Amino acid sequence: MYEGSRRARRRWPILVGVSIPLLLLLIAAGVVVLPHLTSRAADDNTDCSLIVPPNPLSAQGLATPYQLVATNPANGPCHEANPAQAAFVQGAILDPRTGQISIYNPLVVDQGTQPAVQPTPPKLPQGAVVALWFGFNGNNLTLVDNNGSLRQGRCVNGVNGSIFSQFAYCNAPAFFAAANYAIRSGRLKVPPIGTAKDGQPCPTTRDFSLVDQDQSDNVVTEYLVTADGRIAQMTAANAAALQGAQVQTNGSDERLLSIGLDSALGCTPWMAPDLADPGHTVAALPLNELQAALYQKQPVALVPAGDPMVLNNGQPDLRKLNAYRVGVDQPPVGSLNQASTATYCQNLINVAPARLKLDQQFTQASPSPDAGAANSLFTFLAQRFVTTYQELNCQALINLPDPITVTTDANGVAVDATINVPNGGGNGGDNGNGNGQGTTVNCSVNGRVIQGCSGTVTINGAPCTLMLDQANHQVVIQCTRRGTVQPQ
Repeated sequence: MYEGSRRARRRWPILVGVSIPLLLLLIAAGVVVLPHLTSRAADDNTDCSLIVPPNPLSAQGLATPYQLVATNPANGPCHEANPAQAAFVQGAILDPRTGQISIYNPLVVDQGTQPAVQPTPPKLPQGAVVALWFGFNGNNLTLVDNNGSLRQGRCVNGVNGSIFSQFAYCNAPAFFAAANYAIRSGRLKVPPIGTAKDGQPCPTTRDFSLVDQDQSDNVVTEYLVTADGRIAQMTAANAAALQGAQVQTNGSDERLLSIGLDSALGCTPWMAPDLADPGHTVAALPLNELQAALYQKQPVALVPAGDPMVLNNGQPDLRKLNAYRVGVDQPPVGSLNQASTATYCQNLINVAPARLKLDQQFTQASPSPDAGAANSLFTFLAQRFVTTYQELNCQALINLPDPITVTTDANGVAVDATINVPNGGGNGGDNGNGNGQGTTVNCSVNGRVIQGCSGTVTINGAPCTLMLDQANHQVVIQCTRRGTVQPQ
């Protein structure tokens, strides 16, 4: 997630307050303005449940609204129109014949209510592989069965009785398996990430300059909210029909990349056709994750064992970690050591401060995703790093102080930040590829940090030597087995 404080769990969640004509005008101008909202009521219930419709992976299931209800009614009701309680669903469809991906975002309404506009079932290709991902603006979202719907959708809300909190998915591993097969067979072409205005590769959801303490969570879905609290899918037709409706979004790392950072750095997110909105394309979690898996260079940010969303009663849980990872197309690990939080922290401090400082010239002029947390995209990212460093206990794990200091005003809004790039680098931000200027690059191999990417390490039982090739911006690995030197 990308919020300034995990305890508050607030995420630049909402575009509520922006009318549709104004929003479209701002998007056309390449600007996203996120208004400062008043704080949620202190007694808002932020633990809600989603009743999953029957056969959620079918065309009819996709078009059937999910119902939002309080997990514990004694704590108060849950309302989809309430920004602090809004839940979101993102759907993706892969055509196994062509390998092409399309998007369809199912709707969420309050239990027992009707949508402002009834969704139309999408036309699915024969043999379509469908998957769903869920996001939430509150604390804990629980998927609830409806006549076998969780089994039918192969839905995962966590493991061992412990939910992920704001995130869940249905059939994601099968979708990613089919998508990756389509990529390998040449039927699905994933666009390259491109080069940002700073001369560096555009960031991905697995870039240590972007990630936070619980990466790859939540979705990019948007809904329309009418004045009387009814909900509709975000489509051009619905926006035209529901004059004065507001746009509501799920604050997420995925959205921070696709809507915020990409725009500031001159990058273009991968988008796919929206089956609910003919002629339009949208960004989506599965697109971001597939692109990151293919193009993100070392060091690659993968969910660590200390990620709060994969802890079970505050303790690391290998099953839960792997369950989360496979839901976002990340490789599972055989042990918690292979998902070392200390290594994650080391890579974070090696990469993020230099890149944030390098990009300040672009992000400082970009609007903040949450005006209540920071006054620009630059200060938002800075305070987000500080929170992440604290939440993951990085200083204790790697014995290095936080290199970023944030200045706040009387209201607690971040208004400035000072970045002291470790090892004296001032314009690195190299994604760990060895092409930073003045920044020491370290490598992570099987959970072990190799300082300077030079030294020896054992890989799959064989002794290996790492050498940093500064000229070609790459790490050369040579492993000896049975007297033969084999490149890995």
